[in-house]
Amino acid sequence: MRKYADIAAVTLVLALVPAAAGGSPYYMRLATLALVYMAWTVAFNLIFGHTKQLFLCLNALAGTAGYLAVVLAIQLKLSPWVTVPLGVAAAAGLGALFSYVSVLRGLGVIFLGIVTLSFSLIFHNLVLGLRQFTNGETGLVSRGLGFSLLEQPVPSYYIFLAVLLAALGTYHLLMSSKSGMAFRALSDDELTAELSGIDVTRYKVLAAAVASAILGLNGALYAFYNGIVSPSVFSFVGIDIPVLIALLLGGMRTRLGPVLGAVAFALIEELVRPWGQLNVLVYGLLLIVLFTTFREGMVPVIEKLWRRLDLRQAARLRPEQAEAQRRTP
Repeated sequence: MRKYADIAAVTLVLALVPAAAGGSPYYMRLATLALVYMAWTVAFNLIFGHTKQLFLCLNALAGTAGYLAVVLAIQLKLSPWVTVPLGVAAAAGLGALFSYVSVLRGLGVIFLGIVTLSFSLIFHNLVLGLRQFTNGETGLVSRGLGFSLLEQPVPSYYIFLAVLLAALGTYHLLMSSKSGMAFRALSDDELTAELSGIDVTRYKVLAAAVASAILGLNGALYAFYNGIVSPSVFSFVGIDIPVLIALLLGGMRTRLGPVLGAVAFALIEELVRPWGQLNVLVYGLLLIVLFTTFREGMVPVIEKLWRRLDLRQAARLRPEQAEAQRRTP
C-alpha cells in the first residue's frame, strides 16, 4: 500500500480544500482551476515526458472536445452526458492521428511541435470562421444546457478532483504495466528501444490517445463549468504555456510532479495577475530559466534531499549501534 501513499495524501489534502476555502466563490474557482491544470499537466507528462512527443496543441485538443460538446448540446439539443463522450472521442482520435503520422513520417520532436502548433492555429481560425456555430470571438454560453452540477462551486470542484484522480490512476496503471517499461525505454533512447523489439508506433499512439482523452474530458467539462466557451478560453497562451511551465516546475516523468507544478504555477499566476498582459513576458522568462537551470523539477530535487537526509541519519546511527554492541556483554 505504500506505493499509493502519495496519491492518498494528495487526495486527502485536496478533498479538504473546500472546507479551508470557507465557501468563498473566488477561492473555490481558483482551486477548481488548479485541478483543471493538474489533470492537463498529467496528460502532457504522459505525451511529452515519457514518449518525447511535443504536442503544442493542448488548447486545440481540449477546445475541440469543449466546443463539440457545447455546440452539439445547443444545435441538436443533446444531453451533455452524450456530447461530452463524443468530444472526448474526437480529442483522443486527433491525438492518436498526430502521433501515428509523426511516427510514420519519422518526424522529430521539433517537427512534431511545428505540426501540432499549426493545428492549434487552424483550430483558432476554424472557431472564428464557423461563426454560425461557434459565435466567433464572442463565444457561446454553456450554462443551462443540462449540466447543473458544474454550475455549483463545491460539486464542480469534486467533479474535477475525480477527473484528476482518474488521470493519476490511469498514469499509475500504465506505468506499472508492460506499457510503463516501454515508455521508460522510449524516454531513454527511442532507437535502442526499437532495436530491442519495442513497438514504438503502438506505444507512442497509445500514450497520445490516452493523454488526449484526458485533455478532452477536462476540456469538455471545463467548457460547461466556465459558463462560456470562446477562443480566449482555449488559447495557446492560456493552456499550453501554463501546462509546460507546470510540468517543468514539478518534474517530468514523475507521478506527483504535475500536481505540485500546477500548484506552484497557480501561486505564480496570482502574483503576476496585477501585471496584466505583461504576465506573458513573465511566463516566457520563466520558461527560459526552467529550460536552462531547473530541468529536473521540484519532485526529483525533493527526492534527492530526502535520500541525503536518510543517508546522514544512517551514518549517525552506525557509530551509536557499534558502541551499543561493544558495551553489550
